[in-house]
Amino acid sequence: MLSGTHRIEHDLLGERAVPEQAYYGIHTLRALHNFAITGTPISIYPDLINALACVKQAAAITNQELALLDESTALAIVKACTDIRSGKLHEHFVVDVIQGGAGTSTNMNANEVIANIALEYLGHQRGEYQYLHPNEHVNLSQSTNDVYPTALKVATYMGIFQLVDAMEVLRQAFQAKAEEFKDDLKMGRTQLQDAVPMTLGQEFSTYAVMLAEDQERLREAAGLIREINLGATAIGTGINAHPDYARLVCGHLSEITGIPLLTAPNLVEATQDVGSFVQLSGVLKRVAVKLSKTCNDLRLLSSGPRAGLGEINLPSMQAGSSIMPGKVNPVIPEVVNQIAFEVIGNDITVSFAAEAGQLQLNAFEPIIAHSLFKSITHLRNGCLTLAEHCVNGITANRDRLRAIVENSIGIVTALNPYIGYGNATEVAQEALLTGKSVYQLVLDKGLLTKLQLDEILQPTMLTSPRIPVPTRE
Repeated sequence: MLSGTHRIEHDLLGERAVPEQAYYGIHTLRALHNFAITGTPISIYPDLINALACVKQAAAITNQELALLDESTALAIVKACTDIRSGKLHEHFVVDVIQGGAGTSTNMNANEVIANIALEYLGHQRGEYQYLHPNEHVNLSQSTNDVYPTALKVATYMGIFQLVDAMEVLRQAFQAKAEEFKDDLKMGRTQLQDAVPMTLGQEFSTYAVMLAEDQERLREAAGLIREINLGATAIGTGINAHPDYARLVCGHLSEITGIPLLTAPNLVEATQDVGSFVQLSGVLKRVAVKLSKTCNDLRLLSSGPRAGLGEINLPSMQAGSSIMPGKVNPVIPEVVNQIAFEVIGNDITVSFAAEAGQLQLNAFEPIIAHSLFKSITHLRNGCLTLAEHCVNGITANRDRLRAIVENSIGIVTALNPYIGYGNATEVAQEALLTGKSVYQLVLDKGLLTKLQLDEILQPTMLTSPRIPVPTRE
């Protein structure tokens, strides 16, 4: 019923005036008032909105196939879902990302928007639910308890591979630098103390390898996400669903999404268990921790420019201080560090929410969803930002690297096989006491010629296994 710029809709609590231009309805309107928490609507996660549309489209096709929906109604719902999946009308998905009700407000937001779009396709006005109803038609054979977790899994599956792709961009950037720096000798460090020589290329190659390992862990987590509970309805018993519905709807949803989805073997268990989300969150934390460690290294290696290690240069992105002229800070690694801190916190949130589930349902999937989507989205953006605005532009301070190697006590380890442990110890102690370089002391003592020393200190000699030589005493 229309009333000026509003239409009047009814639910079990009474009636409310819904803005006439809105595609959502009364349930969504109540959720807007009830959950004014973050001010962030679920439309911030387009993958989630598209996933909901995929689920509703698969359900409509299946219900028509089972003769539960007539062709015109099913077709109108499918058209509405197709519109949403193309990016249209996402702004009408307005409920807050954090909400009570186990995701019911999100499911009803989708049901109402889809119903009102479909009504227009059928030649009716928004809110004329006697012709096509959000619950009776769009939500047929479904409940929030199987729609919402299924949509989350579809959306996170898509997000996982978007993150994997972004990590690949970063991995290739590090790998390119590993090749560029393969002949640049430097000192390795353990516990922030001089260790033994390595190349800058070897150091950068480790970052590429770590990313590749975590890409594989994400692919493994995606495999667990493929198992859905669509068809379980309220608690997993399949009440109000056709016996063939779960099988058919999973097939249609797989076809629509391109994801090889599987119906869980025990729908009661699958409806209450959020273990796959916990697993994924743990992998995201792993990615974040290792990425943050990498950024710590970049900040440390570039520290200075004169009073720090100063072994590499990060691209200058912006002025670093409002009071210190000329100061430039490592702002890109810093922002990625902060993303990592957030992801680690999100994992704790997911853990608490998963643990808090009770009996046949976990009511806290909205905060699980919000946490996972934030982690995936921010990590993806962080990887792309780090590659484009930092790693691609890193340069090596080659003179500085060489000078540190030649002045380091650590190279006596490499000289052990040539000058003997006793001579090496004596050289190391004298270097510490006098401040002279190991390189110069070895020459001064006549332990090796300059030609011999330069040959021994070649990167290929210092940074890979080799057959031991007889020691000199």
